[in-house]
Amino acid sequence: MTISKYYIVDDSLLPEAFGKVIEARKMIDNGEVKNVSEAVKAVGISRASYYKYKDYVYEAQQSSWQRKAVISFLLDHKSGILSQVLNAISHRGANILTINQNIPINDSASVVISLELSNIDSSVDDLMNDINEIDGTNKVNLIAVE
Repeated sequence: MTISKYYIVDDSLLPEAFGKVIEARKMIDNGEVKNVSEAVKAVGISRASYYKYKDYVYEAQQSSWQRKAVISFLLDHKSGILSQVLNAISHRGANILTINQNIPINDSASVVISLELSNIDSSVDDLMNDINEIDGTNKVNLIAVE
């Protein structure tokens, strides 16, 4: 998944269910309802619609749009590769929030890095390409963007 696959679209062009899924998720997050069943009943959609779209529709917020991202990748078990990745992230102006690296299994370690992007000097796609070009990195994926 890359950031180039995302669009900002006026809600008048989208199915009504998308907005209702966002509304239901807000109700759950804010504690206005106890569970998904109550939320979907309150907004007038089916549970099936909620579960079909809940992980794919989000409301763009001016203050936080593209402020954070989570990237995952595999690293070959070689000295210095993670350091090269961190340098590439720093070079683009992103700030590292968290790093989770598993122990190497079969000479490969999975890594998940969360980033703050407010000062990035390019696109997330460019950053991911930089990481992917480092010898010893594999399967670079964008997990989430906020």
